[in-house]
Amino acid sequence: MHTALPKFSGTGVALVTPFKADYSVDYPSLGQIIDYVIDGGVDYIVCLGTTGEAITLSSKECREILDFTIRQVDGRVDIVAGFFGGNYTERLEERIKGFNFDGVAGIMSSSPAYSKPPQEGIYQHFMRVADASPLPVIIYNVPGRTSSNVLPETILRLSENSQNFAAVKEASGNLEQSIAILKHCHKDFGVLSGDDPLTTAVIAMGGHGGISVIANALPAHFSQMVKSALNNDFATARRFNYDLLDIHPLLYVEGNPVGIKAAVSMLGLCENHLRVPLVPLTEPRRERLRKLMSLVPDFRV
Repeated sequence: MHTALPKFSGTGVALVTPFKADYSVDYPSLGQIIDYVIDGGVDYIVCLGTTGEAITLSSKECREILDFTIRQVDGRVDIVAGFFGGNYTERLEERIKGFNFDGVAGIMSSSPAYSKPPQEGIYQHFMRVADASPLPVIIYNVPGRTSSNVLPETILRLSENSQNFAAVKEASGNLEQSIAILKHCHKDFGVLSGDDPLTTAVIAMGGHGGISVIANALPAHFSQMVKSALNNDFATARRFNYDLLDIHPLLYVEGNPVGIKAAVSMLGLCENHLRVPLVPLTEPRRERLRKLMSLVPDFRV
């Protein structure tokens, strides 16, 4: 088994935000989903990320959702809050400095989007976030959304120059990039897969877990996969990974969280509503998703 795992190891779930038919936040359903993923074995919850449609939420809604999540979790697992600042680093700094983080264990933040800064600009941005934050920071590298890849050397430079960086959520889809970070990072810095199908492979190379989308619908399967891999039981981890493999593409084919919101609604945990510009998964794909989920051993929809 991996020894002395860094903070935020294991399975994190990037939690969806359920909506009612009028697109208001559905708090009873959010409570059900939180209980479901915790009962399924996740180690911590990431609130207000991409999968939570945070970009469509007002500041007031974000605060209310986080407060509700803190109450519902009630100390059972850690909570990480997503903090994304668009293109203006100073505004994000001010928001972090003025925020009440009671009940939160860490924050997760991506590099600025749209402006596509160079690596030095990305470095300076994250250092200012780390200096502003009273909590450990997870660096979120998701070039498919930000249009700028945070290179391994920048991740390593950040981790070496501030102890406030706890981990990186590596969602570049490039396994080689995770390996390069793992080769050189210090033992207290976590390397987490941000791509569900690659999580077992990242752990096999020395990684520490993943922050998952599919764990909203299949938390027990994903958590057991991660636990098995961390215990060097890769035969079991591969089996769980193969069980989920065909489902992953349908979760993203029309954008995230379109697919996972459909999957969670099939479980009766929430209704299948998204805020525009996202719209529900189209019917043929929804039925395909239902069929594939029904084929997962010991799981029924």
